[in-house]
Amino acid sequence: MTETKRDVFEGLLESYMYSADMVIDEISTDGVADRLNLGNIIASTRDRYAAALPDDLPVIPKSISEYIKNLHKFHRDLVDVFGMVRDLGITRTEPTGVFVWVTHNIDTFARAWLLGVWRVEETGEIVKLEEEK
Repeated sequence: MTETKRDVFEGLLESYMYSADMVIDEISTDGVADRLNLGNIIASTRDRYAAALPDDLPVIPKSISEYIKNLHKFHRDLVDVFGMVRDLGITRTEPTGVFVWVTHNIDTFARAWLLGVWRVEETGEIVKLEEEK
């Protein structure tokens, strides 16, 4: 069986709800459920989980982080970057600057680009691109 993190979370939440219901039934029926506010807690937890960032964010150097932000600022796309990397390979030109890292870490670069969020290697800071309005 292949599970997502969301599947595991939902299963745990269902188990929690079942256990909480059993405890409430045993305690009493005088408004304990209302005082515990379980429905709102569960809904809030689901919302927080849905909005949370992935656990395994790509980790990239600060220079690459700045490079991605600048590319987005000037409305460049991933094809532009991969095209430049491909051209370096075709012409057998040694990459320089950020292209050294990109060339050797193309999957990590692509994940950071596509997710629009990553962790900066030197600082541990999480960077999230702003969505266009």
